[in-house]
Parts: sequence; C-alpha cells; structure tokens
Amino acid sequence: MKEQVLEILDKIRPSLQADGGDVELVDISEDGVVKVRLKGACGSCPMSTMTLKMGIERTLKAQVPGVKEVVRAED
Repeated sequence: MKEQVLEILDKIRPSLQADGGDVELVDISEDGVVKVRLKGACGSCPMSTMTLKMGIERTLKAQVPGVKEVVRAED
C-alpha cells in the first residue's frame, strides 16, 4: 500500500507545489490511516483542511484500496 500511496502523492504534489506547498508521507497505520505533513504554504494555509480532506484523502481513498482516512501529522 505504501508504494501506491507514494505514487498518488507524487501525482498530487505538482498542484500543491504550484501554490508554494508540498505534502510528505509520515506513516500508514495497519488500519488504513495515512498520516501526512503539509509543508510550505500548505502548512499555514487556512484552506489546508479542505486540501487534506477533499483533495488528498478523496483521491487516495478512490485509488488505493485499504485507505480509510488521511490525517495531518502533528509537527
């Protein structure tokens, strides 16, 4: 599953980088919770929760079997 998640994040990354941000995979739990860190402009953006849930989570859940949720890693 990790390889699939990384592949999808690499596809999402250019749109985040276009806005001065990025995403980093931190961990994937056995129960399908993907933990990511939003970096750069995405880390402090007021829309980061929307990016996380409606962008990253929705894409990962649709394309990687077993992903249940995407959560933000605490810095």
